Amino acid sequence: MKILVPVKRVIDFNVKVRVKADGTGVDLANVKMSMNPFDEIAVEAAVRLKEAGTATEVVAVSCGPAQAQETIRTALAMGADRGLHVPVEGELQPLAVAKLLKAIVAEENPALVIMGKQAIDDDCNQTGQMLAALLGWPQGTFASKLAVESDAILVTREVDGGLETVKLRLPAVVTTDLRLNEPRYASLPNIMKAKKKPIDSRTPEALGVDVTPRLETIKVAEPPKRQGGVKVGSVAELVDKLKNEARVI
Repeated sequence: MKILVPVKRVIDFNVKVRVKADGTGVDLANVKMSMNPFDEIAVEAAVRLKEAGTATEVVAVSCGPAQAQETIRTALAMGADRGLHVPVEGELQPLAVAKLLKAIVAEENPALVIMGKQAIDDDCNQTGQMLAALLGWPQGTFASKLAVESDAILVTREVDGGLETVKLRLPAVVTTDLRLNEPRYASLPNIMKAKKKPIDSRTPEALGVDVTPRLETIKVAEPPKRQGGVKVGSVAELVDKLKNEARVI
């Protein structure tokens, strides 16, 4: 069974995000970048399935600038077998990524796509669901546990009411949640081996996909600073402030 794992290059989760002074976007100059944490969990899940003998090959794919190949190398160092890069400069929105992944799935013919439930830069939580819809495949989102059974996969999902287990017939799309596993650290020998693993390239034009953004970002701004709390002397004063100042009732 071949597993496809999309990975995204994002600002490292330890870095404080800065908004550009003109409000046109986020400042990426001299900022540490890394693999999206949810995608690290997806890579770890795929590698574990390979180590268990369930999967035969793990392919990591990333769409974005040339530096995205560094993210693919990280996945290769974690245990993926080969990489695939789709070079795209500029903004890349979830629907465009889903269309690119659909074209790659048609070429690679994987039995399973495992990906992070969302990216920590835009928090859209859309690409996995869009890909499943475009492919017409069953989907298991927010996975906290996976178990493969011949031609099906059991996905335990984290939902508002607790845990829900769904059985999906392969091929399928699975998006990972935080509690699925703890991603491994790539060892130095594996990092060196990753440099020799192949990374192929496919342009959007070769895949027949138009990646022109469908949405326009008008302005990016930091959230307002929290105001200090105040004590009220009575319930009537509290209701008055909630009604006339906070306007929540």
